[in-house]
Amino acid sequence: MARTVLSTKFRVVIPKDIREETHLRKGQTFQVISKGGVISLVPERPLSELKGLARNARSAGFREKRDRL
Repeated sequence: MARTVLSTKFRVVIPKDIREETHLRKGQTFQVISKGGVISLVPERPLSELKGLARNARSAGFREKRDRL
C-alpha cells in the first residue's frame, strides 16, 4: 500500500508507482469527492478516451420507454 503525507501547504504527492499504474500525467485534473470521511481523487478523462467503449454493447431486446411499467 502506498503512503503519502499532507504538506504544510496542504499538498499531496501521488506516489510514482500509483502514477504509473493509473497513467497519470503532468497537469492532470481530478474530481475530489469526500464521503464518510474518505477522500477520493477521480481523474478527469477527455471524452475522446471513451470512443468505442460501447462498441460491442447489445442493443437488441431492450424495451422502449413507453412499454415499461
